[in-house]
Amino acid sequence: MLDFTPPSPEEDAGVGAAAAAPALDQEFESDAGLLDAYSRAVTSVADTVGPAVLRVETRAAGNRPGGTGSGVTIAPDGLVLTNCHVVEGAKEIRLLDTEGRVMEARTIGVDPDTDLALLRAGAVRDLPHAALGDSKLLRRGQLVVAIGNPLGFESTVTAGVISALGRSLRARNGRLIEDVIQTDAALNPGNSGGPLVSSRGEVIGINTAVIRGAQGICFAVAANTAQFVLSELIQHGRVRRGYIGVSGQTVEVPRRHARNAEIENRTGAMVSGLEKSGPAERAGLMSFDTIVRVDGEAVTGVDDLIRILNGDRIGRSVAFDVLRRGQLRSFDVTPLERPAPKAA
Repeated sequence: MLDFTPPSPEEDAGVGAAAAAPALDQEFESDAGLLDAYSRAVTSVADTVGPAVLRVETRAAGNRPGGTGSGVTIAPDGLVLTNCHVVEGAKEIRLLDTEGRVMEARTIGVDPDTDLALLRAGAVRDLPHAALGDSKLLRRGQLVVAIGNPLGFESTVTAGVISALGRSLRARNGRLIEDVIQTDAALNPGNSGGPLVSSRGEVIGINTAVIRGAQGICFAVAANTAQFVLSELIQHGRVRRGYIGVSGQTVEVPRRHARNAEIENRTGAMVSGLEKSGPAERAGLMSFDTIVRVDGEAVTGVDDLIRILNGDRIGRSVAFDVLRRGQLRSFDVTPLERPAPKAA
């Protein structure tokens, strides 16, 4: 028989403390390791992309003070992406980099529909620049870093996560910006036009808006949208979109009409007005027609109609399916290029 003598309370406490100490040390080391990994990711992004982030200053006509914002250089020859609202109405634009250099800039093109603008920095070459990433690969919860000049505080870095993907945001001109990234990385006035960056150091969005009075609800235009706009502005100086000469509103589609037409639309885009001799009128569309499909794609409202009428459909015959007095009818419409907005 084994002789077992229970340990005294003092001995028992000592054994427990000794056993717990290594576990606490391991937990602390594990937490410290995670914190170090997070810190390394953020500092690496700041070191890599920070030099490509610029302060954007504008002046209005008559040398009146303009505003300030942020921008990011995306090519060594001085191509800079920023927000349209940052440079809107500017007669003079200058850029300041992290080394204190001041550069004059000119506007290559603006796209109010996505709140993006492309600038060219003058006289300076071989600028630090950042790469645009593929925003389709993003996931909710992914670490992101925002860099910019909020409230005049230059080269400010904030970090957070992607809160949601595929959001829609209303631009200042009323058009819906699709595929917007929502983040809780802190943004303030002055961050507009700066980059939202992944832990790999790729620009995955251009910061554009915050919800006033809310905390941690900020938005960025996705990098793939920015890449499309960038390409259009370089090639054409504008983003080409289709135009059929109608005004409209989103309306409900009566269920009996949807059943009779064998469509699934609950809503559509009703034509409330037509431009005389415009593409829609020439094709035979009439006021009070409700557009429910374009090129086989469902139209559930005015925003869908605007989105579908992209540059690829300019100048070619496109099938428009409409409800007229409850009956489904089809018309071939040839969109024109939408006129450029008038300069501010």
